[in-house]
Amino acid sequence: MTHVIITGGSSGIGLTLARIYASRGARISLLARTISALETAHAELSKGGNADTIRIESADVADEGQTAAAIARCEEALGPCDILIACAGIVEPGLFDVVSTAAFERQVRTNLFGSIHAVRSVYAGMKQRRTGRIMLVSSGAGLIGIYGYTGYSASKFALHGFAEALRSEARPHGVKISVCFPPDTETPQFTRELEHRPLEAAVIMGRVAPWTADAVAHRIARAIDKGRFEVFFGWTLLALGRFGSTVKPFLNWWFDRAILRISRRQ
Repeated sequence: MTHVIITGGSSGIGLTLARIYASRGARISLLARTISALETAHAELSKGGNADTIRIESADVADEGQTAAAIARCEEALGPCDILIACAGIVEPGLFDVVSTAAFERQVRTNLFGSIHAVRSVYAGMKQRRTGRIMLVSSGAGLIGIYGYTGYSASKFALHGFAEALRSEARPHGVKISVCFPPDTETPQFTRELEHRPLEAAVIMGRVAPWTADAVAHRIARAIDKGRFEVFFGWTLLALGRFGSTVKPFLNWWFDRAILRISRRQ
């Protein structure tokens, strides 16, 4: 029976992925900071009478010690990790010279180092067993910088670089690394994010309707099944991922014009 560990698994894309793997009969471990949300997720996933195959652990992935200890307890209870999905992330929009250093660092620590801490906790075991799959959840903002998202884009771009380098190291040992770039997705965090999104970013990003968490999660699960390295969502992100150096100048030109029109009205 497959053991799937999901960080950020108490809501949004992470919880939707947990539902998918629960329907497949997998053993599932969920990590998140808020214990009440984890307990609610556990109750939902256990309705089929499989409470013994669902484990929850409260941990802040930005803390390496907490993450390693939580994942160790999950593996002790449900066996070695077969699939890790590093889904935990935070976003705090705002202009670079307005957002505090602490807020900038929180995003880097959670989105980048939180994923690294989770990977480090399972990677040695996967290498030893010569099998395992790791999915890192980046963002469309990890393919092109977005106005008002300096901290978030920095963390998600870095995650892509980490995935590329790790893929080369892991492949000879039978461990498959993947990275995905979801667009705006209908999650509780997205609702909170919109309250702080700068007008300029809203004009740029609001042209594309957000995806549902269900649609994003199913595409991620299929990519893990097929061992794909990069996973894109929609034609724009696919074009950025495959032809970024060609596409970005045109997109940035369009972004700049839209931002300039807004600034003239203010």
